[in-house]
Amino acid sequence: MIEINKCNRLLEEGFSLITVADNKIPNIKWKQYQSKAATIEEFQSIYSLDSTDNIGIVTGYSDLECIDVDLKVFSTAKEKVEFWEEYLSFLQDNIYDFNDKFVIYKTKNAGYHILYKSKRVEGNLKIAKLKGHTQQVIETRGVGGYIFTYEGNNVTEGTYKDAQYISDEDRDILFSISRTYNYIEPVQEIIPTKTKTTYSGSDLTSWDDFNNTNHVIDLIGSQFKIIRQLNDKYIIKRDGAESAHSGYIFKDTGCMYLFSSGTSFDAEKLYSPFGVYAHLNYNDDFSAAAKQLYSEGYGDRIKNVEKIELDIQEVKKQDYNDVFPIEVFPESLQKYMFLCNKTLNNSLDYMGCSMLFLTSIIVGNSQQIEIKKGWKESANLWMALIGKAGVGKTPSISSITFPLENANNREIKNYIKDYERYEAYMELDKKDKELTQEIQIPKKSQFIVNDVTLEALIELHNENSNGIGILKDELAGFFKDMNKYREGGDKEHWLSSWSGKSINLNRKTAKSSFVDRAFLPILGGIQPSIMDTFYTDENKDNGFIDRMLFCYPEIEIEYYSENEMRQEHLDWYDNYIMRFYETTKKNIQTTEDGDILPSVSKFSPEAKKEFVRIQNEITDTQKSDDENEYMKSMLPKQKSYVARFALILNTLEAIENKETFKGEITKDSILKAEILSKYFVNMAKKIKTSSIERTQIKSDIDNKKTNYANFCTVYAKNKNLPRTQIAELLNISRTQVYNYIKKYDRN
Repeated sequence: MIEINKCNRLLEEGFSLITVADNKIPNIKWKQYQSKAATIEEFQSIYSLDSTDNIGIVTGYSDLECIDVDLKVFSTAKEKVEFWEEYLSFLQDNIYDFNDKFVIYKTKNAGYHILYKSKRVEGNLKIAKLKGHTQQVIETRGVGGYIFTYEGNNVTEGTYKDAQYISDEDRDILFSISRTYNYIEPVQEIIPTKTKTTYSGSDLTSWDDFNNTNHVIDLIGSQFKIIRQLNDKYIIKRDGAESAHSGYIFKDTGCMYLFSSGTSFDAEKLYSPFGVYAHLNYNDDFSAAAKQLYSEGYGDRIKNVEKIELDIQEVKKQDYNDVFPIEVFPESLQKYMFLCNKTLNNSLDYMGCSMLFLTSIIVGNSQQIEIKKGWKESANLWMALIGKAGVGKTPSISSITFPLENANNREIKNYIKDYERYEAYMELDKKDKELTQEIQIPKKSQFIVNDVTLEALIELHNENSNGIGILKDELAGFFKDMNKYREGGDKEHWLSSWSGKSINLNRKTAKSSFVDRAFLPILGGIQPSIMDTFYTDENKDNGFIDRMLFCYPEIEIEYYSENEMRQEHLDWYDNYIMRFYETTKKNIQTTEDGDILPSVSKFSPEAKKEFVRIQNEITDTQKSDDENEYMKSMLPKQKSYVARFALILNTLEAIENKETFKGEITKDSILKAEILSKYFVNMAKKIKTSSIERTQIKSDIDNKKTNYANFCTVYAKNKNLPRTQIAELLNISRTQVYNYIKKYDRN
């Protein structure tokens, strides 16, 4: 216990003192001395108490605050010395004139008191706890606290009375540095799941796998840099930050902890490498991030994905009319589509076309096939799925495109959030902007649209140079909108886009829009009766109809099936497609200006031989006197489509074999492309023929006559016409048709 005369001196210097018993607890009621210091006379009476063992200086009074460094948590003297020397040098390096502002005393337990004054004194705070310890190594003593006096144990030249007021900035640095020594116990991210799924193999999750193989600093390297290394952690600083540092990264776990709120990351929250990845790429959507990592090969699910057994029997080709040649796809995709057919009643034809469309979107402008010098084709496809209402066009499409649609929706949501952050940043005043990490205006990363003007589409394409897919439930309205402008109809621009040419929009009422190499694949549904309106002389002459690939299978509306699709099969397919998408996206090459440099595939000698044969056979058909002249106009476009199909199928085969790109088009891909071409040619013939027939039949129908009279006219000329088609043409029920036939036959 210090002498009374030294206590009196401290009282005179403006400190508030109390007496403490040997159990380190005040032996008096001392609350009053937190706001008012005892006089020398008052203190004399409590000093002389028999229970007095120590003298305490009340913190918080007169703006006094103390950093209490308790080194007894270390087991050896060496550890104590190393910790203190490192900590002190860290403070001295980052706080200007540190030794002139702070007073340091050594405690009886070989710890230290760092004293100063501040207008921001808080209550007693726990600052830092080391790994494996329950006791704090660094605490504060402020309002409601006290410290023992150690007169004569001062480490610095200054004594208690020399404690200076420090700035708010200095205090922030002091606390930030002190917090770098705090160990935060890592918390396992919780990945929300809607359904329980059982996976083969071990249970290594994608996020655990990612955490084991990645370091936070590799993920945040563009925003932060390491400025100091401690025994168990790296100290990091945000680029552009004025503070001494922003947080730290634990060496053993790779987790990040930030003190600063000047970034998109939450302050005082522990981020694992996976947490950082999910935050930066999926706006903290752990489920989406985990699913994406599975698709990239992290965890055990994707490693065992090919082992999934689809317990089904392959559909026999004779079971269907004009069935899509699903054998052109890799076997695993065939199995998935057969499964969708068995459990969901989805059309193989519609799913097959949707798979071609999906692949077209993913490949985009990143790949081309070179037929010969001066002639290259992209993977661009235009497809229309024809069918009556209720035959399942949309469900069939969705069963194939849903992984990409979900990814597209995430991109839209991310853009909205990023733009909100950008707007908030732009509203800051100049001073606050300087203290905040700069936020650039985000780019729209959407790559699938449902309803958009051509102007907006081109602007979006400029920010997504690989291409934009147009996915429509109904194409009728889309086709009609193509010529809504009197000057420079949209249809001409669409015709250019099919060939991968540039589009330049110059409108009086809108700003000019330009895209250098348009890539705009189309997929949508349309009803047969509506198709008749598009077989006009104009569309035939400009080649618009001939650029479309039509799919018109014979489908009956199915009853509800009890067969169930298993979640693991949906997950498998989702992972398969997202791996394809992310791999392609990651390997896109660009120029310094951001333009895509496509990877170019060339024919193998065997493939080139087959391609030449196919081209010549198409030419022979064009010249043939036996071929319907109305059908010949579509054949030249098939010369391009064969190459495009080959590029798509070649790419799918590469993905199936865990390759990113196959530079040589194989003979097998060409032969499969030929099969696809013949399928779509037959479909076109079927559609054009039926459309012509319906148009001729409709010309015989007189709206002024009764239904029965019109029936007699139609039936007399077309007795082999399906009853359903007669009912549709006359807009009556099939029962009425059957009754009309009986009546007609009686007469």
